[in-house]
Amino acid sequence: MNVLQVVQFFSREHGGSAVVPYELSKQLERRGHTVTLVTTDFRIDPSLTGSLTGVEVLPFRCLANVGGFLISPALKKYLRENISKFDIVHLHNYRTYQNVVAHHYARKNNVPYVLQAHGSLPRIVEKQGLKKLYDYAWGNSLLRDATKAIAVSDMEVRQYAEMGMQKEKILTIPNALNVEEYTTLPQYGHFANKHRLHDKIIILFVGRLHAIKGIEFLLRSYASLSREVQNTVLVIAGPDGGYAKRARELITVLHLHNDVLLLPEYIDKDKLSAYRDATVLVYPSVYEIFGLVPFEAMLCGTPVIVTDDCGCSEMVKEGGFGYVIQYGDISGLKDAMAYVIENVNDGRASAKRGAQYIFSNLTWEKIAQRFEDAYEACISRVERNTEQ
Repeated sequence: MNVLQVVQFFSREHGGSAVVPYELSKQLERRGHTVTLVTTDFRIDPSLTGSLTGVEVLPFRCLANVGGFLISPALKKYLRENISKFDIVHLHNYRTYQNVVAHHYARKNNVPYVLQAHGSLPRIVEKQGLKKLYDYAWGNSLLRDATKAIAVSDMEVRQYAEMGMQKEKILTIPNALNVEEYTTLPQYGHFANKHRLHDKIIILFVGRLHAIKGIEFLLRSYASLSREVQNTVLVIAGPDGGYAKRARELITVLHLHNDVLLLPEYIDKDKLSAYRDATVLVYPSVYEIFGLVPFEAMLCGTPVIVTDDCGCSEMVKEGGFGYVIQYGDISGLKDAMAYVIENVNDGRASAKRGAQYIFSNLTWEKIAQRFEDAYEACISRVERNTEQ
């Protein structure tokens, strides 16, 4: 197959919407397919573009950033002239200029496309008016004309359905992990020593600092825990998604200056070390369709606590590993953190079960096969319709 991946931005700081096409493109190329990835040069990550051997990556200049809508006319010209050469187009994210253009030329040239929204469907938190306008102008037809829509969890299936997507078009394929990265893990103590936390019980949050990540919920629960359990520290690590200022204000209000370490940058190089040294990883998100961070932590032997408002809680419950609490239940989260701290062996056993589940179900080799099957089904469907 000749596959086109369409990505608005290509940087690890944007999470799964960049990492998924990166890893998927690698796997498809290894499986003998021809893969082209088009994106913009907006904050592009050279470590991603430079390591996609065998995949053609075309970053087009972003001439304007209109509220996250990245205008790239050169990409439009490329798609107009080349989209007919591809067997299948994979659109990543939902409300993007790139998707608008790719949708237009895919339809014009009868090229099937799959849409993977990466959790961007709901009109929540910010820019709700602009999101509604996009949906009216382009989004509704983008959903209607997709050959398939890719959801990563039952939660995202419901989001597609609420947007009017036909249920028979929605295919669930969970996110995957590059498990090879976890075969050789860092020694214990590197992260703790680097940040002078070697004598502390580390409670860890890793992720973009954004309102949907549940950081206020975590801070308020931790404030309660710190009054009952001595010698703890909460580490909040990740790039600022607009919430770092509010997080600092809450730390002040809750008198947690000496108990919270805020690392508002992407800690990719130290991430595995942070997981290894943490007693527990807390993932308190709301409206999160999946979330790879808890699975990464379990591959490092670290137990996890997730909220029931996060798509990955579906697998945590199904696999019988980790701890699930209700989003917003401050006392419940506090009690769960205290339990893991007091029951280390139980937490480690839980993480081990999680790692076994990942190796059985969520490797990129297994997930790439499911995408390959989905692509082939989409191509066959369009060919049958053309013949008729």
